[in-house]
Amino acid sequence: MTHILRDFHLPGRSPVIAENGMVATSHPISSAVGLDVLKRGGNAIDAAIAAVAVQGVVEPQSTGIGGDSFALLVRGGQGPVIGLNGSGRSPQAASLENVRAALGDSVDAVPRVSPHAVTIPGAVDAWCRLLDEHGTWGIDRVLQYAIDYAEHGFAVLPRVRFDWLNHLHVINQTPAGRAMLSRDGQAPQVGERWAFPAMATTLREIAAKGRRGFYDGWVMEDMLGTLNAMGGLHKDQDFADCSADWVEPIISDYRGYSLNEIPPNGQGLVALMMLKMLEKLPVGSGPICAERLHYQAEAAHLCYADRDAFIAEGMEGQIPHMLSEARAQVGLDIIRADSTMAPLKAPRPIKGGDTVTLSVVDKDRNAISLISSIFSSFGSTITAPKAGVWLHNRGTSFQLDASHPNAYGPAKRPMHTIIPAMLMKDGKAQMAFGVMGADYQPQGQAQVLTAMLDHGLDIQQAIDLPRIYADAASGIVQAEPTLPLETMTALARKNHKMQITKEPRGGAQGVWIDHKNGMLWGGSDPRKDGCAMGY
Repeated sequence: MTHILRDFHLPGRSPVIAENGMVATSHPISSAVGLDVLKRGGNAIDAAIAAVAVQGVVEPQSTGIGGDSFALLVRGGQGPVIGLNGSGRSPQAASLENVRAALGDSVDAVPRVSPHAVTIPGAVDAWCRLLDEHGTWGIDRVLQYAIDYAEHGFAVLPRVRFDWLNHLHVINQTPAGRAMLSRDGQAPQVGERWAFPAMATTLREIAAKGRRGFYDGWVMEDMLGTLNAMGGLHKDQDFADCSADWVEPIISDYRGYSLNEIPPNGQGLVALMMLKMLEKLPVGSGPICAERLHYQAEAAHLCYADRDAFIAEGMEGQIPHMLSEARAQVGLDIIRADSTMAPLKAPRPIKGGDTVTLSVVDKDRNAISLISSIFSSFGSTITAPKAGVWLHNRGTSFQLDASHPNAYGPAKRPMHTIIPAMLMKDGKAQMAFGVMGADYQPQGQAQVLTAMLDHGLDIQQAIDLPRIYADAASGIVQAEPTLPLETMTALARKNHKMQITKEPRGGAQGVWIDHKNGMLWGGSDPRKDGCAMGY
């Protein structure tokens, strides 16, 4: 693939290019930790888990041991792609009827600050499973970096402060959350030292006992007691039963490459459906021209409506149809070149969320795309005080409509927004990447990939481009303020309801493997604090 050199007169940065290993994360400390693991002989899986565990400390609004995790990995640069679903389940006692009775008849969605928003956190089990079967370091060694930063502290970075401040009003709703995640109700300043000593103790427990240190004993009891005191239906057996699953990725081709995603309950299917349509639509004169963005928005409108109506755990039998040429053609027949479609009615859409995605490739070309999340910033903000764990709010993604496939139910995984991605070509790993940003992620993946594969941009250039987010339910297209005015005007002429977004849209991390020259190209999103690092 031939890459176009960037204009060095303009703000931006070049991709990081190195031979022996590459780490791309949304926090520089995390990237440095991952690189240190590689230099000390650990493989990509060891480095990824060390890095993401650190992010749960230094980027606490986005991820942590109270959340979920998914991964796609390749061994030695060659397929097959291996998938891991590390999302937790609802309590066994949490039937739709029980939850609705607890919430009351006037509530039509699971509230964020509610024990019913908390499914069992799956990240710790997923990390242990990855290390046991594909790593070379034990969990005890991998977690030492995170333990050190949790105990001794770290400097709060600008994007972390930005998100922290925006969600302070939710943090302050719970006494334990306020005590651990604020200083007298205030967010930390940029550059201020912050530490999580209680979390350090829990991380030591996991380091010593593996998954038992989290899903059994005093750590589990503290989480369970916190949830039960608020009316949660969780039991100790729910924690004991938590288990990540190895899954076969779902795949769609685009321009001779194969994009691999985790199957539902995640929304990776949406990215594949979008690309099935986009491959048949005009490329446009450039990656941010109105023609191309119009078609991306239209494909998103259609595929997100399908997501909100159909995607749920247990829909495996429907995937071949959803990825069929016939299904794609139905969408293509609806899309018009000169005008947008009317807003599409669908069940309550899934909104919001914070996530980290990271990509690592080592000298042996083991490659991993790992994504972890607590959903909304600081999740539910429900905090187990002794364990120092704030719990995610993935249960808010459940529908409270019994007829919906994603309806709340016992021991069930909710529809999930976080989606790692692995791009393959001719049986070889080509790029480990992800684009975080809650329900934006499928659109983000399509925007980054098409910029690279259709327009020749390198990974950093593709990540840097201005972004749009098309909301199927409202018909609004949110644009970052860096999108050229002429592009926004041209989209408005096609009847798109244009709106400038208040927050940066998503955050991408990725590593492109140049097999011909034996090099790794790393890209990291300027919308976050992080960077790519290689050696």
